[in-house]
Amino acid sequence: MNEGRKELFQLIIVVTGIIFLVKLFFIQIIDTRYAQLADSNAILRQPEYPVRGLITDRNGKLIVYNTPEYKLEVLLKDVKNFDSVKFCKVFAMSPEDLRKRFKEMKARKEFSPYKPTLFLDQLSTIDFARIQDYLDEFPGFYVLARTTRAYTSPALANALGYVSEISKRQLEDDKTRIYKQGDYIGQSGIEAFYEEQLRGTRGTRFKLRNVKGIIQGSVENGKYDTLSIPGQDLVTGIDLNLQLYGEFLMRGKAGSIVALEPATGEIMALVSGPSYDPNLLTGREYSSNFRLISSDSNKPLFNRPLMAQYRPGSIFKIAQAMTALQEGVITPDTRIRCDRTIIMCHGAHSNEDLRGAIANSCNPYFHSVLRRMLNKGKVNDPYQDTRIGLEEWNHHIMSFGFGKPLGIDLPNEKSGLIPSPTYYDGAYRGKPWKFSNIYSLAIGEGENLVVPIQMANFAATVANKGYYYTPHLVKAIGDDKKPLDQYLEKHYTTIDSAYFRIAADAMQEVVEAGTGQYRARLADVVVCGKTGTVENNPPLFDHSVFIAFAPRENPRIAISVYVEDAGQGGRAAASIASLMIEKYLFGQTKRPWIEQYVLIGNFEDVKN
Repeated sequence: MNEGRKELFQLIIVVTGIIFLVKLFFIQIIDTRYAQLADSNAILRQPEYPVRGLITDRNGKLIVYNTPEYKLEVLLKDVKNFDSVKFCKVFAMSPEDLRKRFKEMKARKEFSPYKPTLFLDQLSTIDFARIQDYLDEFPGFYVLARTTRAYTSPALANALGYVSEISKRQLEDDKTRIYKQGDYIGQSGIEAFYEEQLRGTRGTRFKLRNVKGIIQGSVENGKYDTLSIPGQDLVTGIDLNLQLYGEFLMRGKAGSIVALEPATGEIMALVSGPSYDPNLLTGREYSSNFRLISSDSNKPLFNRPLMAQYRPGSIFKIAQAMTALQEGVITPDTRIRCDRTIIMCHGAHSNEDLRGAIANSCNPYFHSVLRRMLNKGKVNDPYQDTRIGLEEWNHHIMSFGFGKPLGIDLPNEKSGLIPSPTYYDGAYRGKPWKFSNIYSLAIGEGENLVVPIQMANFAATVANKGYYYTPHLVKAIGDDKKPLDQYLEKHYTTIDSAYFRIAADAMQEVVEAGTGQYRARLADVVVCGKTGTVENNPPLFDHSVFIAFAPRENPRIAISVYVEDAGQGGRAAASIASLMIEKYLFGQTKRPWIEQYVLIGNFEDVKN
């Protein structure tokens, strides 16, 4: 029996040997595919970069698109008989630059002579046309096609953001392992927030090379290739014409314009001044341009609509009024004498009701209103009574969207500040405080801080009579044709809708007979607005502030304007806001003298 097992084992060995010999015969003699691979001795794996999604405005106008560019990779083990002199001539490089690039390439953590490594990037179509006929003279070097961002206009730079090569830190922090060294990634703005939707999915192509390293074609006619998947296109709520007009009006000024559609929360214009041309942060000049822009003392990379935190000034009186109405400490008919011994005021008025106090921006009126709000006499201790009142006040004011990031679809949104009892406990380091310590809150000064996007949202909330949608730039993503889910949700304030009608009455009076009448009023539409003049550090002028919505019935636009160091709110800010409203509703301005006034910019050199 043992002899039988031995013979069986020997038979298995013989059969296995025959199988291997037959397979070897097919590999070496019959199958030409393996002969080809033996001749080339290599398969080159090349990434196929996806096309990044396009970005358009609300009317289908293209804002961001893609333009071709190329990068040069090197597989060092294949570099033979390298003619460095000719290489420098073809690629317009100095010998020192060539040596530096080789040195930097070898110093990279991921470098391997057996893997393709980035050598030159951001080559234009002109660069490629110049070098393509010489590539076969430099074995081991390969050109890969990709795309880079391009812009149809110099507008919207801070909102769009920019795309650049992924940094080492970002690569280390990438938990998805999607990115590789040399990949592009959104670094700010929409490009960063919607990176997942815009980037697409990388593909792979397998190329055959001969012994000289020259590409011979695809492996088995592309059988093993995977196609890249383009990124999703984004439709924004931006009205590009309105955006361009806003940037035109803000030339030479520091500040912001934010225009919203109240019914949806879609942002129609987001102007940050000063700004920069987004085309400067593309192509081979990206690094040098970025250094120039980032070192500019005017801070063009600072996105003021989301990041600048200002005192709100008198525009905050609208929120104060509705909070006091909700708490029942005043009525629309409550009259309060304009006692200028308590707090300074301006204009010819003396004993206004609520609407008149808002229209004339009466400081003593709102000083008294806040006192009634914070000191209701719920307890005898004035310090504790103020604490209780401030807690209630804070609850209502926060419901307007102040004091916290709204959640816009852009990074780096600031929160502003709405003081709470806890805040003052810290500010006074445990010492007691009461109304007399914090009364400047009444007129939007003191510790109050708001962000321009919050004030535009507040105007939209008044227009909607008590609710808002979180402001957002993107209204439709890819085939879904809708925004992210969080931008479809209504957010209600703690204030009854009836009080918003009173606020709208007062804001209409501001424009038609009050502090904003001279430049904010339009002949063909009812505008509801409020001026603000925000204290600044002497000797600088105050900041000019204005919020508005129009038309009063079925509002189509809500807006906030901040112009730094421009003086009274009824001048620079009210003029710009009314021009923007006019441009959006009618397509043009019918008041060229107001436009010229804004463009000249001498806001303190006039009497009105």
